[in-house]
Amino acid sequence: MSEKSESSSGDREPFIVVGVDGSRASVAAVTWAIDHARRIGARVEVIGAWEVPWSELVSPTKVDEDYFRQVRERLEPAMAEALTGADDVHTVVRIVEWYPGPALVQAAEHAEMLVVGSHRYGVMGGMHLGSVASYCAHHAPCPVLIHRHG
Repeated sequence: MSEKSESSSGDREPFIVVGVDGSRASVAAVTWAIDHARRIGARVEVIGAWEVPWSELVSPTKVDEDYFRQVRERLEPAMAEALTGADDVHTVVRIVEWYPGPALVQAAEHAEMLVVGSHRYGVMGGMHLGSVASYCAHHAPCPVLIHRHG
């Protein structure tokens, strides 16, 4: 799933993968990833993943294009904010139809780092990882940074 570039010497271009869902936490994670990429001379692959809700599978009312459009509309303002002033860092934004955790882990194959935001939702917000962050921390093929916003 992840695009890989190679230089003429055969070395892979370093890259950082960052997950985005349109939340403030994911905007902060993208901003951090871009700053870090700038420091290490890497590119950034921003992945927005979505899945059809199981309830829709029982009684479908939309088609895949509807879900994709909703995700894109949610991500566009967040990405515009996160990418402001990042013209010096090669950044690719991709929206994929797949569960977010596995999508990010697969995209992170050969990455320098995988960055995900932390929402701090729930009764004990901040004390437990969310499902995507937990999946990435346990399965990623590279170091994972869980960016805590705020």
